[in-house]
Amino acid sequence: MLLLELVLLLLLCAVALGWIARHFKFPYPIALVIGGALLGFIPNLPQFPFDPQVILVIVLPPVLYQAALLTSWTDFKANIRPISLLAFGLVIATTLAVGTALKLLVPDVPWAVAFVLGAIVSPPDAVAATTILSRLNIPRRIVTVLEGESLVNDASGLVMYKFAIAAVLTGTFSLLDASIQLVGVSLGGIAVGVALAFVFIAIHKRLGDPFIEVLTVLSIPYATYIAAESIHVSGVLAVVAAGLVRGRYAPVIVSAEMRIMARSVWNLLAFILNSLVFMLIGIQMSDVFEKLARYSVAELIGWGACVTAVAILVRFAWVYPVAYLPGWLSGSLRDNEPKPQKGELFVIGWCGMRGIVSLAAALALPATLPSGEAFPYRDLIIFLTFFVIAMTLVGQGLSLPSLIRRLKVGSDWSLQSEQRRVRAALSAAALAAIDEMVAAEGAPSEWADPLRAEIADRINLATPAGQELLPRAELMMRLRHAATRAERRELIRLWRTNEISDEVMHHLEEILDYQEAHL
Repeated sequence: MLLLELVLLLLLCAVALGWIARHFKFPYPIALVIGGALLGFIPNLPQFPFDPQVILVIVLPPVLYQAALLTSWTDFKANIRPISLLAFGLVIATTLAVGTALKLLVPDVPWAVAFVLGAIVSPPDAVAATTILSRLNIPRRIVTVLEGESLVNDASGLVMYKFAIAAVLTGTFSLLDASIQLVGVSLGGIAVGVALAFVFIAIHKRLGDPFIEVLTVLSIPYATYIAAESIHVSGVLAVVAAGLVRGRYAPVIVSAEMRIMARSVWNLLAFILNSLVFMLIGIQMSDVFEKLARYSVAELIGWGACVTAVAILVRFAWVYPVAYLPGWLSGSLRDNEPKPQKGELFVIGWCGMRGIVSLAAALALPATLPSGEAFPYRDLIIFLTFFVIAMTLVGQGLSLPSLIRRLKVGSDWSLQSEQRRVRAALSAAALAAIDEMVAAEGAPSEWADPLRAEIADRINLATPAGQELLPRAELMMRLRHAATRAERRELIRLWRTNEISDEVMHHLEEILDYQEAHL
């Protein structure tokens, strides 16, 4: 019964924090990290029993798969060089720098344990950054690089994390052996992910039911991760590869109904998993604070501040040279690559917020070694991980909008322009299809005039941000809103007076929801 009450408390906390984030218009991970920190100060809070080894299996596959599924393969390929340099080189540099910093701060910490912390905090989480950037209409290339980096560095960071854990558990480490194994498990994971992606694509084409399709999609990341890990290759890279491949084919094999349903399911699942991990770390923190009582508060805060500063500074020290190095070596950048702007590079450097992947990795640390002894400095690693996440999410996340305005990073309206061109092309195709069908049916041409006018309005309504709508288009928009609201009020009235059944009410309500969302 106590466990049920604790689960209910966590759900209510997640709902409250989600509302706060929405009300004050900032990314919900920031609200979750603040809420998790407050939970840590509640005395005698019951511990939530969980197996650390299960955390990674539950949390990471869907989070990585959704990110890969939504990644633009075209944009990813176009920016593969900066993404690779950030996702691999920066992860290694951060792991080494943070590990060295911890070793210098706390000399008793073994090197392998220090590098465990470095690997945990090495991959930034792009959720908060891209949420803010998408609202500010920042150039697409910045968002693409950050999203691509976050996708790949989660995988590379977790691979290094597992090698560091293995070094702690076995007490031995060979750089040559680790490098060979890294290549093997990486290539093996990618191969498994690509193969299973095509298997699931073939299965998906034969389903034909949106509910079964959604359940199948939810099972893909878990099945891929478990299959890869069972043959001792990288499960995270397998999930990323499966998501990238399936995302490429999704527009063809997925129905509109399934897409709408799956989008809601994925968003809900991501919010639940984020809430679960942040709440769990908050509950753990109360116990962690007790076990760290041998250290003073000043020492813990000082160590956390130093580790956070190292993680931030290493990113800046890496971003600038890497951006200009190809030009220095080749004499000039490639023609299809724009020159990096200093303001844009500073934004990329500042977007180093850590999130759910680092938290899940910290919670998944083994409680004991094979000998039965406690995992060395586990509580200190969990505390420092949460400290880095809190400082980067809250400090960097909340300051990002004002920083972007201060740097006057130019807005890029290419996405809106592209959408306008595509809408015009789609409308032209639709009008041609209408004329062809009207002619084939032998119907009077004026019968289709209302539909032609409605399609023409789509072009007028697709006005780029910052421009005024045409008077007629603006009036049509307001009329559509008014009509939809009136329909909803009448539907509710008919339902409350028992003139229609619940089934009819819900069906028509769903139609109105889609109309309102479209507007």
